[in-house]
Amino acid sequence: MRFVIVTGMSGSGKRTAMKMLEDVGFYCVDNLPVALIEKFVELITTPTSEVSKVALGLDVRADQSFGGVHNILEQLKSNGYLFEILFLEASDDVLLKRYKETRRLHPLSPEGRVQEGIQREREILKKIREKADYIIDTSLLLTRELKEEIDDIFVRNKEYNSLIVTILSFGFKKGIPADADLVFDVRFLPNPFYVDELKHKTGNDREVQDYVMAFSEAEVFLQKLTDMLDYLIPNYVKEGKHQLVIGIGCTGGKHRSVTLANALYAGMKDRGTYGVKLYHRDIEK
Repeated sequence: MRFVIVTGMSGSGKRTAMKMLEDVGFYCVDNLPVALIEKFVELITTPTSEVSKVALGLDVRADQSFGGVHNILEQLKSNGYLFEILFLEASDDVLLKRYKETRRLHPLSPEGRVQEGIQREREILKKIREKADYIIDTSLLLTRELKEEIDDIFVRNKEYNSLIVTILSFGFKKGIPADADLVFDVRFLPNPFYVDELKHKTGNDREVQDYVMAFSEAEVFLQKLTDMLDYLIPNYVKEGKHQLVIGIGCTGGKHRSVTLANALYAGMKDRGTYGVKLYHRDIEK
């Protein structure tokens, strides 16, 4: 039997993940009181049980102590029960935005500030996060991308590490992305904006791509950047990093940065076990 515990930050998409697991054949139970976890596991693992895949959702709530979860999980492990932990999280900024949009109260701060509830919850979940088999950061994930991650792990059984690499093109005159971990400036390349027939096209158009990549500097830059990322990414994974945002910027974010971001994505998307996403922040501005 495959037994998965789904937990993580409130507002990170746990219920959505549970629904996705249900859609692929898991028997799902959400918000089970902590005191009943051990009895539930005993019932689903009896020889007469016909259930082969189970997902148990665990939330931090104000009306019960989450501290006992760690002891129960250790006890289950000691008794020979096998389980996996799927932990979902998101950045503070994204969680705050989601709470404002839904006008929900945080379960640990029903009468206070949402930020305080988020901080308390991170501290409470710190131990179980450290023991998680899979950590998915949903800060930049679309629903379909989350489904892809879930399917990769629990349907296709792909080798998984939790790093998501986002390649982000942008324009410096619109500001450097606040969430960028690495920023590269490609304004040293000739600008298609000053070529009449290319001015109103973008780096998604073949003509612009051919123009930019015809310069040897662009090819050398792409190769050196790829070599550096081949070195950095395994070390980021080893240190437990789960989100890496690579910003590639030009003046307006429409031609050179888009071209190089597309080329980098094409070279990285099937390169490792990490996930790779592509965004063009300023292409329509």
